[in-house]
Amino acid sequence: MRTLSTRRRHPLAGLVVLVLGLVAAAGLWSALAPKPAQAEQYTARDVEAGRELFLIGCASCHGQNAEGITTKDGGNYGPSLIGVGAAAVDFQVGTGRMPMAQSAPQAPRKAPEYDAEETRQLSAYIASLAPGPAIPAEEYLNYKDVDVEGLREGGEFFRTNCTACHNSVGAGGALPNGRYAPTLKGVSAKHIYEAMVTGPQQMPVFNDDLITPEDKRNVIAYIKRVQEQPNYGGLGGGGLGPVVDGVFVWVLGIGGLIGFAIWIGAHGARSKKKKA
Repeated sequence: MRTLSTRRRHPLAGLVVLVLGLVAAAGLWSALAPKPAQAEQYTARDVEAGRELFLIGCASCHGQNAEGITTKDGGNYGPSLIGVGAAAVDFQVGTGRMPMAQSAPQAPRKAPEYDAEETRQLSAYIASLAPGPAIPAEEYLNYKDVDVEGLREGGEFFRTNCTACHNSVGAGGALPNGRYAPTLKGVSAKHIYEAMVTGPQQMPVFNDDLITPEDKRNVIAYIKRVQEQPNYGGLGGGGLGPVVDGVFVWVLGIGGLIGFAIWIGAHGARSKKKKA
């Protein structure tokens, strides 16, 4: 008993307990932490083909080695792409935002310049430079399998974190300095997911530590469900909110009545002239 008490009071006992606690915590984290939604596996040929495409179409802005090119005033022609991951490339190139047609506060969505295979190769090259968010696996994009509880959770997260910019139905909205939150209508589940994990433009990043891949799928399911709902009250006006609805009423409703009154007045004046 005395020997056991002496060992407990050894100067290194506290350090040993601390190390064992850290090891146990690390083991639990590796077992219970959400796994990244990685889907793509690239070959050396994919990486090489992607580098060739990059040198031709992207290096003039992003640099020969994707390190970015700075301007004299401290800005940049194109930011560094090291560490942005395959998901960022797939989103920006797959939605046509890159390459940009001209410099602007925000890259607009347009028809893609690269086909699906070329986009995959570009993603492979950028992913080979440094670890970053991967293109999501198909299991996290199948939003049609989400149940009612998942829809509820997805709606709660969207209304709390996204409606300030994207509107309650994902119709988009204006932001300061010429920027805007784009509409989510017609955007694929994959690109919505990639936007959440990469944070394009001014959008915040929702990595897997903040919101799990399953929860991201719930958010996508909610967005798609809202967009599928009909406008039971008639013309939806783009779902942009009560202010825009009021503008429609004034411009089309009141404006139409004023125009009709002017037409009646002008028609009546012409009738009187003919009788004289």
